[in-house]
Amino acid sequence: MNGAESLVQTLLGSGVDTCFANPGTSEMHFVAALDRIPGMRCVLGLFEGVVTGAADGYYRMADKPAATLLHCGPGLANGLANLHNARRAQSAVVNVVGDQATYHRPLDAPLTADTEGLARAVSAFVRTATGAASVGADAAVAVQAARAAPGQVSTLILPADAAWTEGGEVARALPVPPPARVAPNIVDGIARVLRSGEPVLILLGGRALRAEGLAAAHRIAAASGARLMAQGSNARIARGRGRPAIERIPYPVDQAVKVLSAFRHLVLVGSVEPVGFFAYPGKPGRLAPRDAAIHVLSRPEHDQLAALEALADALGAPEARPAGPALSPESGRGALTPETIAATLAVLLPEEAVVVDEAVTTGRGFFPATHGAAPHDWLQLCGGAIGEGIPLAVGAAIGAPGRRVVGLQADGSGMYTAQGLWTEAREQLDVTTLVFSNRKYAILLGELANVGANPGRTALDMLDLGSPDLDWVRLANGMGVEAARAESAEQLGDLMTQSFRQKGPFVIELVI
Repeated sequence: MNGAESLVQTLLGSGVDTCFANPGTSEMHFVAALDRIPGMRCVLGLFEGVVTGAADGYYRMADKPAATLLHCGPGLANGLANLHNARRAQSAVVNVVGDQATYHRPLDAPLTADTEGLARAVSAFVRTATGAASVGADAAVAVQAARAAPGQVSTLILPADAAWTEGGEVARALPVPPPARVAPNIVDGIARVLRSGEPVLILLGGRALRAEGLAAAHRIAAASGARLMAQGSNARIARGRGRPAIERIPYPVDQAVKVLSAFRHLVLVGSVEPVGFFAYPGKPGRLAPRDAAIHVLSRPEHDQLAALEALADALGAPEARPAGPALSPESGRGALTPETIAATLAVLLPEEAVVVDEAVTTGRGFFPATHGAAPHDWLQLCGGAIGEGIPLAVGAAIGAPGRRVVGLQADGSGMYTAQGLWTEAREQLDVTTLVFSNRKYAILLGELANVGANPGRTALDMLDLGSPDLDWVRLANGMGVEAARAESAEQLGDLMTQSFRQKGPFVIELVI
């Protein structure tokens, strides 16, 4: 058994049975081992950013890590943006990065790079295998580190000779400690804050936003009068009829400051203190009032559900059914606007769909307008590095088979990783992608105003995606995905319905 074979066997034994890959020469022995050892689902991405973003989406829905297979330092570098997003989403990912053979590295061949240095920028665990005999044990530790609460990125660097040399040994899966429990005195302290009668915001993040966590948080809010909100960006939120409707901290600084100004206390549950995405002249970085007290019920690495249930019990909070928001009985009509698109989405979203939101400016109002849709999960871009929407949908579809994935995709950010559509076609994934074709980086037009710039023609041209216009129907068709263009809300509704009734991917370009 060579090192690569021991790696595949160890990954499978540790529960990693899906690999998103873009391999090169250094990884050929790993690729060959996948032929000889059954059990690993291998998904090819045409760009490393698709591979790493798909691994993020997979973990969010499957609750277990996938492996990525990347080619040397430059291949890892191509995938760094979406590994940054995965780190911010607290997703467990196990990167396998092929590298120069140990004896070839001193020759400084063209692909030689500081692979460990690149990996450390996004990884909680980095290790380079020293030989075939250590590969299995190294892989077991990498999986264990990735699965540690709340979920981390691990990177195992595999020199080519460690892969092809005989002497590999399969390692057993290592135990993963359960998430830490919150101490009773912390729970009692937060309960006193909630009984104080002062305005309290309970800010939820991580697994507190799953269905069970939201139900427990709703009990607390109903019993105490506190308000619930979610962080601005979240890995996964359970939403829809029968679930508590929860708003997020707004992206614009002024709006966020206004919303938070009403509270004397912020209680963090799997979340962090809210701050602005960027610095702006004359505006605060911290969004909560200066005199607001920040209390931590549970950190991201804690058991969020246990913390919320303990707090609900401390308050004597009874079960509380959320008041369901009214759902508009009709889809949107007429011109395509954020309002008509949101109305159509709210009415037509299938039961247990997975929504992947990289709609950026066009979709800023979609979230509150879809509270009353059928039960679904909502996935967001967590690290701010655009270009993860399509790959995230790939991974979510593979991690949650049988559930329709609906991608809400801005056109500019979609061009970063449009290759993911090819993977959707190859794997016949049930993904409906709505591309909002406003043919500009619309969010940056607002940012120009926010920073006080006075743009001229050169600056505005850099934010314009016209001349020539992008044609998403032809782009999708060229990668094997059926596509059509909608120019009205009625056309959008018809195309969405059609896509939900058939297998495989479908792209709808919305001309806005």
